Formats: sequence, C-alpha cells, structure tokens
Amino acid sequence: MSEAVELFLNEVWNEVMAIYAKENRSMGQVKNRSRLQAGIRDYLRVAWRKGKFSWAEGHIHIDVSEPFSWSDSSYQIEAGSYIVELTDEQLTEEWFPALCGRVEELLHSEEFGAHFFDYRLDVVFIFERENSTIDLQRRLVNESKLAELRKSLDHFIQSKIMSDLPVLPGDHDLFFFAQHLVNPDLMSQGEKGIDPLLRQLAGKLHNFPKRRDAWSRQCASAFRQWAQDYFLPQYFERAEDYGHDWTLKGEPDLAGVDPAEVDFFLYAALQIGLTEPDTRQKYLELAVLLGSKRAQDYLQIGSGKFNSTYAGERMEGKNNDVTQTIEIGILSEEEQAYGEALDYITGLLRQGFPKGYQLKLKSSQKHFLPVKKLAKSKLHQFFANALSYPSLYPKLAEYADTAMEEFAWYGDVEPGEKSVMPGTYAVMGLGLCSEAYFPLVCRYMELVDTEHQMVQDGYAEVFIDAHGVQAEHMPVIVSILLGGNEEGRQVKNIAIDRPELADALVQALKDKADHQAHLVLSRIFGSPKKLAGAVRQAQSPLREGLEELLGVWG
Repeated sequence: MSEAVELFLNEVWNEVMAIYAKENRSMGQVKNRSRLQAGIRDYLRVAWRKGKFSWAEGHIHIDVSEPFSWSDSSYQIEAGSYIVELTDEQLTEEWFPALCGRVEELLHSEEFGAHFFDYRLDVVFIFERENSTIDLQRRLVNESKLAELRKSLDHFIQSKIMSDLPVLPGDHDLFFFAQHLVNPDLMSQGEKGIDPLLRQLAGKLHNFPKRRDAWSRQCASAFRQWAQDYFLPQYFERAEDYGHDWTLKGEPDLAGVDPAEVDFFLYAALQIGLTEPDTRQKYLELAVLLGSKRAQDYLQIGSGKFNSTYAGERMEGKNNDVTQTIEIGILSEEEQAYGEALDYITGLLRQGFPKGYQLKLKSSQKHFLPVKKLAKSKLHQFFANALSYPSLYPKLAEYADTAMEEFAWYGDVEPGEKSVMPGTYAVMGLGLCSEAYFPLVCRYMELVDTEHQMVQDGYAEVFIDAHGVQAEHMPVIVSILLGGNEEGRQVKNIAIDRPELADALVQALKDKADHQAHLVLSRIFGSPKKLAGAVRQAQSPLREGLEELLGVWG
C-alpha cells in the first residue's frame, strides 16, 4: 500500500472512529429498545467532493446515516496534499477494499456495544475528479447477528402476531416489523407468506383504532419505501421533485421483468392503497407499463371477486374492489331506479365489497341532508335522493344495517373532519324522516367513533328541528348527544321546559355512567351554573325535576 493510500485511509478511519464514539455515547440514552432491532448503524459513506475551482481543493465528507437527497449533514474534514497522488486504480483496488476490511472487522466486534451496528452495513465510496467520478458500494453482513434477528422475528410472529387476544404487539416493535416485511433477508417476498400475517394483525387491532391507524401508516410506508428504493428504480426514472411521477428508462425489456417481483409490487400497491389511494392508482398504472395484465385488470374490473358491471332496467352499475369504487348511473329518476341501486350496493357489501367505498353518481336529482358539516359528496347525494321516496326506507335501513362498521370510513372525502362511518347518510336521513328508525339511530350512535368523527355533533339540532323535544323521544335524544364529541357544543334548540321532559331526561340518564350523564347535561344546559339558574326560575313541579338533574351533575 502506497504512503498516499495509507495516509488517506488513516485520516478517514480516525475520523470515522471519533464519530462512532460520539454517536455511541448518545445511543446509550436510548431506552425500550425493540427486540426486532438488531442495531442502529447500517450505513457509511466516505466521499471526496471536489472543490469549486479545482477538484483537488475539495473536502472529505463522511456520513454515518444515509442522507436525504435534499440535505447535507456530512462531517467534513480537510485532506493532506497526498490527495493529488491517488490514482483511480489505487482507490478502487487498494483503498476501498482496505476500508471495507476495517469496517467488517468492526461490524463483527462489539467495540461499541452489541446494538450499535445492524446486522448489515452498506459502505459507499465516492471520489470526484474534474471530469470523472468513482462510485463504489459494498454490503457487509454479520451472519450470526442476522441469524439471531431471524429467531427474534419468528418468536415475535408466533407470540405477538399469531397469538389470540388480549396479547398485542408493542407499538415500537410494529415499526420494525413493518420494515422486516419487505426485507428479503428476513421474509419471503410474496403475498402468500405476508398476507396471512397482515390479516391476523388487522383483526387483532380492529378495536384499537389509534394503534390500527398507526400500523396502517407504518405498513404503507414500508411498502412504499421498498417500491421507491428497490423495485421502481430498476425500470423507471423518478421526477426531480420526488413525487409520484416516474418515467420509463427507454423501451423496457418486458421479457426481463421478473413476474414474481411485479406481483409483489402489485401487492404492495394494494396495501399502500388502504391509506394512500392516489399512490395505489399510480403504482398500478406503472405496472401496466411493464406489461402487467393483472394490474390492467385491477384498474379496469378489480380483483375479479365481483361481477364488475350491472345492467338494470332503470340503473346501471359498475364496481371495482381494488380501487374501492362503485359507479351508479340513474337512467330514470324514479323510485324503482333507486331501489334497484340500493339492492345492488347492499348485495355487494354482503359479498364482502369494501364498506369504505367511494361512489360515482350520474343523476339529475341533487338532494342533500340539512346537516351542516356533512360533505356534499356524490355518496351523500345518492342517499339523500333515495330518501325522497318513503317506500324505500326499509331498503335504506337494510343497507345501513349491512354497512355500519365501527372504526371504518367512507372513501367519499379526503380523510379529515368530514370523514364518516359507512351508513351515516342513510341513518341520519332515516332518523329525520321517521320515528320507526330511531332504534337504528341509537345503534349508529353507539358504534360511531366519537374521537375521530365530528359531523354527528350537528345532528342533534336538526333532529330537534324535525321532531321537537318529546318525552317519548328522550332516549334517542340522549343517544344522539352521547354520540357527539366530548367537546361537543351546547345544542341551543333543546329546552327542558316541561315537567314530563325533566322526568323523561332523569329516567334516560339513570343507566348512564357519570361522565356520560355530565356530557348530556352539558350539551343541553351548558354548565351546572346555568342549570342552577334554571332551577331558581322554574315553578313547581318543573323545579323538582330540574333539581334532580342538578343532583345528577353533582
């Protein structure tokens, strides 16, 4: 090894070891380390970045984490005059192998602790000259640490994923589990091996919406990262803004495309689509460019589990379970057309079609419910149109019973304040139209996710506008008030101004927990102080009923 090569190697190595020592001190403060994390550091890049006016006036840049393309957080050090003596041959055949040798020895040691390095480490070397660049990369693997990680992953799957409730995996472990799903060193890259795990975990997390949503995002992120870092760059160039735009690298050699990899890419697209439908759409379109008929079918007719088209006497329907869309074309604006459409949609849901679908509607009628915060979507429009025909109420109730699902959301709007549980438009409309569907309204209010859905807060007001405040309606009124958010505003048009109303409210609150009763009273009276004021102003026997309510508030 020449003196220049040795000087460059030692300069870099001394700096790397100093950086690692600094990083290791900060890592010592990490607590609650996941059993699925073999280690932290998995990347090292050494680069000579040429100077502005001369390549030899540059700096050595060292990264111990893979940097983002838009950032420069490298450690920078000066180099000695030896830098001009280094040839491409020396750098490629002597310097880089020597660096990798030192890194590999360190990777297999525990100089910085057992959890400092991951089981693998990518070593990257870049050397910029005036008109050329050396770009080398090597992956080093600690096979014994990899074997231990495989054992930990297998134990985690059996003990935390495949086990029955109440056993649940920890949130921190799930982050790494998502990453391992798309790691070919740890999991077979195919739907057959991964899908049963995802289905099992989805079932276990169903009644834990916050954890379920966090897991969905982690899972989508892992699949998207695999697609962007591994699969897509083989065939496409990415736009400079790092969005969804990818363009083919010339004319693709379709015969050279691995069908198994394409199938896994399609599976990844479907998993990503659970939280990012636009990304799913784009990925399926890219797969079509690679000659995937399956992707083309997904876009045009769905998975094939459902008849994709329906031609009725007064309406036409299309559906796609992959894109989770239903299209309804009303050919004749009459009761029978909407009845036929309701039968069609309800039938799809009973066959397992996704309840969180999006509806595309062609109709000349344009009705909406008088609930202020409801999105004026095509889905809302369809059910409001159908509600204009009283003879269809039983079909609407049948649909709602089929569609309602706790912690699920329609896909008719972007996730946010106007997202609603499947069945919402039908249930709210039926509750405004007929007392016969008050029990349905109560079931809906018991299911609705009050932490994440907001639009039902305004329903009490329009319900009272439609039906007034009647003693016999008090149970459903209380149910509607409890279905609102805990911060739900006071409902101004509810007046407890007759003794029978106060008595009915007392009875309706008897089986409620204290916090529920307080929420109901707050939404009716505003505060204990205001209720006390109402007690002072009331005449007997209303006064006694209000006093009893004040006692409930405590």
